[in-house]
Amino acid sequence: MTFRRDRRADRIVVGVAALALATACTPRDASRSNDAVAGKIDGAFLAGGGDGRDWAMTGYNYQEQRFSPLKQINAGNVARLGLAWHADLPDARGQEATPIVIDGKLFVSGPWSKVFAFDAASGQPLWTFDPEVPRDKAAEACCDVVNRGVAAWKGRLYVGTIDGRLIALDAATGKADWSVQTTDKTKPYTITGTPRVVNDMVIIGNGGAEFGVRGYVTAYDAATGAKKWRFYTVPDPSGAPDGEASDAAMRRAAPTWSKGGQWRQSGGGGTVWDSIVYDAELDQLYLGVGNGSPWNHGLRSEGQGDNLFLSSIVALKPETGAYLWHYQETPAETWDFTATQPINLATLTIAGRPRKVLMQAPKNGFFFVIDRTNGQLIDAKTFVPTVNWASGYDMKTGRPIENPAARYYKTGKPFLAMPSAIAAHNWQPMSFNPRTGLAYIPAQEAGMVYSAAATPDARARRPIGYNTGIDTSGMYPRDAAVIKAATAATKGSLIAWDPVAGKARWRVDYPTPGNGGTMTTAGNLVFQGTALGEFRAYAADTGKQLFAFPAGSGIMAGAATYQIGTRQYVAVLTGRGGALPLSMGYAIGAARDVPNVPRLLVFALGGSATLPAPPAKDTSLPAALPTDTGSAQEIAGGRALFGRYCQVCHGASAAGGGVLPNLQRSSTLGNADAWRAILIDGALKEQGMVGFARVMTPDQAQQIRRYVIDEARWARRHIDGAKVTSPRSD
Repeated sequence: MTFRRDRRADRIVVGVAALALATACTPRDASRSNDAVAGKIDGAFLAGGGDGRDWAMTGYNYQEQRFSPLKQINAGNVARLGLAWHADLPDARGQEATPIVIDGKLFVSGPWSKVFAFDAASGQPLWTFDPEVPRDKAAEACCDVVNRGVAAWKGRLYVGTIDGRLIALDAATGKADWSVQTTDKTKPYTITGTPRVVNDMVIIGNGGAEFGVRGYVTAYDAATGAKKWRFYTVPDPSGAPDGEASDAAMRRAAPTWSKGGQWRQSGGGGTVWDSIVYDAELDQLYLGVGNGSPWNHGLRSEGQGDNLFLSSIVALKPETGAYLWHYQETPAETWDFTATQPINLATLTIAGRPRKVLMQAPKNGFFFVIDRTNGQLIDAKTFVPTVNWASGYDMKTGRPIENPAARYYKTGKPFLAMPSAIAAHNWQPMSFNPRTGLAYIPAQEAGMVYSAAATPDARARRPIGYNTGIDTSGMYPRDAAVIKAATAATKGSLIAWDPVAGKARWRVDYPTPGNGGTMTTAGNLVFQGTALGEFRAYAADTGKQLFAFPAGSGIMAGAATYQIGTRQYVAVLTGRGGALPLSMGYAIGAARDVPNVPRLLVFALGGSATLPAPPAKDTSLPAALPTDTGSAQEIAGGRALFGRYCQVCHGASAAGGGVLPNLQRSSTLGNADAWRAILIDGALKEQGMVGFARVMTPDQAQQIRRYVIDEARWARRHIDGAKVTSPRSD
């Protein structure tokens, strides 16, 4: 790891060969004091967030508006912002965490659930913690081996790990105080979200619905790791009570599920993989609940029932986990329309009176304003130009007015949905500025064809790979013009949304999706990174671009700001990954070619540090493709298998997304033995590429190889324009 710092006029460049590694996970003395670092962080502090000098939790404070009262950096001087220091990080996978900063110490998590600590003014590394997640766990992470941040409380930091652990760290040293396994290790659970700490309890959810699990959230004692309560978000398929806080709520939810259906084997889904928000004013805890397992409602629940509490906001009593109320945004969800996207809390004047509300812009394309005292829907309007699965919401019932064609499992016909599972807004943080009254949404436009899985093999549950119940064999058509049009139609935007008027006040368009989360300040600023490698600042009231820094890598994460002494800083991670670049292939456009550099950037007024030269672009031609073409039947079989097991990581049409290896250029395409060693025997297991012997035969693995060869031939002629010496397919 290296870091660079700038002290206005003086620039000091320091190379650090190694950092202290802290991996011990045995409980330590829970009564010992951690007051030296982060000891002041408790409920009273997080309710307000202080004066802005600290950014003490992922959303700044319990309101999670990602709004800072700092204004030294403002719309009038942000053009003078420069790099103060940077630190290179070790893993070129998705960087999704927002740093937290407390008393001059910066803490941030990265891929594989690692945690890093720095002096927030100089960039001096303090410690790093590696939980040593087994690399084969990557095969059970739906959307890369990411981590969205750590939580702080009374001298400790808390991080969830990809393999389902919750770990408490001493904030001063990075050593583990305690570690608890929050999930069943025999099932494909993961944790990528940020823990929240409320009333001396750490609250954590999990992911894994695509693979087949049952969602829940658990509270643990912040000092000892002892379990306090658990709330399941969907009923137990057996119908038996769990003996948990959710039992009463599950009696209400159970009638909304069918007596048959695949949910009884898969667990039903409903994972709370990201948004958990505490309302300090009302003493309520809000869970954003995810999609069903499998996605296909016809297969999951025989097309019956709303399937509570999928795609819902659920309010709980924090002390006990008791159910208070819920609002279901997408009843009987069947498109992977999660409600796990970030939630902002605020008090808004609506129809002449103050309303305590929560705001969310989830995957389904509607911006929700909900009365957080009782779960009543106040408003739901589309925030992206094209939403075709529903025309609006019935404000009397709170239910969507659906397009019947969207229920693909009922019509038996494919449905081109806008938005798609990639989402009108995904996990990237939304922010809210109480001074402008606007929410800033990192939105995107991307369509997807939904069709019910047609074959018994595609409908069956497998122990590895996605189990969605939809047809995943559809790749991009062999038509360069269509691919070009699809790429042009898949784009991003920054939308400033007025939640009272229910409309956009301004919008900035981007040529690619997958841009970064937003952060806003009292300096009339909104900060956001882009997939094409810039870190930008806009005027919060008008949307005028005021600053752009060439970051040298795509940015997905949200920024944080803090002050040390008299100087304000802004920090953000660079590095691409996650669901979109892994799975979408061609459609992410120019972002495929942007370098993927994992790095922490910290800015200040007058900063003059510089970044290293970007990595050299690979201009070499790909290896010649083999003549082993395979029959049309073999290629078709390989295409279906690739869609089921490979596309989620290696991209539609095996086109890659600039993060994992582009299989169209793989040197193993010409070596059947090497291909088998990787795909069947798990030769690259320690790099996250597990073997698939549990779900496919060696002959089927070769079908996938021949399909990728055929796809690569066509792409080299019509997309890449590369010189090829072997036969080509039209």
